[in-house]
Amino acid sequence: MEMQLWNTVLTAALGLIIWGFKEKAAELKRLEILLNKTREEVAKEYVTKMEVHTDINRVLDRLDRLEAKIDAAIKDRRSAVN
Repeated sequence: MEMQLWNTVLTAALGLIIWGFKEKAAELKRLEILLNKTREEVAKEYVTKMEVHTDINRVLDRLDRLEAKIDAAIKDRRSAVN
């Protein structure tokens, strides 16, 4: 009788340990999925340094062209007044 009780206790303890490992493995898998989704979202929302430099250079080029047009307009106006 004592041996049967001991086997029951060991089986229950082993069952709880296995159940705990199973729950931890499921939680780890869930966290891995969330981490992968987070990595995907970060890649969608943020830009690389190269993209920023390209965009800034485009803006600066447009400003240079606008500055040249303003200078030309000022020269035309001055020459029309004189």
